[in-house]
Amino acid sequence: QVRLVESGGGLVQPGGSLRLSCAATESIFSFTVVAWYRQPPGKQRELVASIRGGGYTDYADSVKGRFTISRDLKNTAYLQMNSLEPEDTGVYLCYAHGGGEYWGQGTQVTVSS
Repeated sequence: QVRLVESGGGLVQPGGSLRLSCAATESIFSFTVVAWYRQPPGKQRELVASIRGGGYTDYADSVKGRFTISRDLKNTAYLQMNSLEPEDTGVYLCYAHGGGEYWGQGTQVTVSS
């Protein structure tokens, strides 16, 4: 059974940075796409960033130039978040597709002074 485990969330001041990790129980390259979603308080879940098998990346307009999605050569994907804004607050969830659809449990990110 595939599991995704996120880590790296926390409380950060506006303008700060965080790096989220998504550790999978199998090779990250076994998935056709790995993505980060977020769910702000009281709002719908939204796609933040994705990375596909060929390394192609895509970002929501609201995070372009500030967030970077990447993966290592083993089983982990990352989301580097810079210049964080209060509007980035929410639960960040890792998603993977490949032989099924998989979600992590989420990690809370709070941007506040």
